[in-house]
Amino acid sequence: MERSHDYSSHTIIAGVVAAVVGFTSSFAVVLSGLRAAGASPTEAASGLLAVTAGMGIATLVLSRRYRLPLLAAWSTPGAALLASTGMVTGGWPAAVGAFLICGALIMATGVWPRLGALIASIPTPIAQAMLAGIVLQLCLTPVRELVDQPVQIAPILIVWLVALRFARKWAVPLAFVVALIVIGIDAAGNGGVHGPLLPHVELTTPHFTWAAVLGVALPLYVVTMAGQNVPGTAIAASYGYRLPWRPSMLVTGAGTAAGAVAGGHAINLAAISSTLVIAPEVDPDPRKRWTAAMSAGWASLVLALLSTALTTFVSASPADVAGAVAGLALLGVLGSALSAATQREQGREAAAITFVVAASGVSFLGIGAAFWALLAGLATHAFMRRG
Repeated sequence: MERSHDYSSHTIIAGVVAAVVGFTSSFAVVLSGLRAAGASPTEAASGLLAVTAGMGIATLVLSRRYRLPLLAAWSTPGAALLASTGMVTGGWPAAVGAFLICGALIMATGVWPRLGALIASIPTPIAQAMLAGIVLQLCLTPVRELVDQPVQIAPILIVWLVALRFARKWAVPLAFVVALIVIGIDAAGNGGVHGPLLPHVELTTPHFTWAAVLGVALPLYVVTMAGQNVPGTAIAASYGYRLPWRPSMLVTGAGTAAGAVAGGHAINLAAISSTLVIAPEVDPDPRKRWTAAMSAGWASLVLALLSTALTTFVSASPADVAGAVAGLALLGVLGSALSAATQREQGREAAAITFVVAASGVSFLGIGAAFWALLAGLATHAFMRRG
């Protein structure tokens, strides 16, 4: 009995750790993306609250229903897309409309398998090259901020680098903690922190524009599916778990749509962070690891209550400290995406074109670079293949 109790305690702790690591590792990415899309500080805080609560609820519903260590997360690549795209025609209401359409597309993937097959048919090098181009600008932020604000940024980079050497999993969370200390010191010398601390939902009436649909909704759907849902399913399968595809898409899609009017961009199946609840170290018995996901879901709901205070605190710094931490969090994504995009010689030209267009940040006809990058990559791939 004592041994069983120890394992139960261990799974609960593992779930809490998974939620905390996932939140602190990409909290800054989500905040940067929402602000870049045109959200005010209160609207960004509402969006962060929506996606944090949404992924907690989705995790609880799915893991409880299917007794599987099924972890939902916010779309980190999607947040990076928003940061690189910036404000679209129609402003923040148009971005909210795009989030709503993305949620509908995710649900449609669960209902209509051919839509999922269409996403899977996008060549991996092109999808990964688009993702690499999207995150590149954020990954450059720590370098730029180090030049402009060396006193604030240098401690964050040093702690991140040391932790990367000795405790890789905690590198970004520890950098985030140091960033909070830096912001606190900075705020103390500039009149303190001012703004809402308690959770507050700011509803926005969605506005639909073609520029937002093509420049935000469609790329957001593609990077969420290709960068999170498909890898998340594959990682779970590598540990012997077959995730329920249709219910997962319906729940996360509905969660995305429901959170959209509050400013949430997208939720999905967790990919890399899912290993924190499905690995054998969580519990030797695979049938008991679902309790780790349950504890992660409850922990996410607690973090959602703290998200508004964190947003207000981070916004108190004049330096782009959050952007620097976001860049560090995405370096791993950039490295793996570049590797996958250029691994095969065949199709490398199409991947390179996709990457360059996505990284350029150009906007044409009011539509952001991500859409044109995908279009250019697919067109090059089709032309080279026909030749």
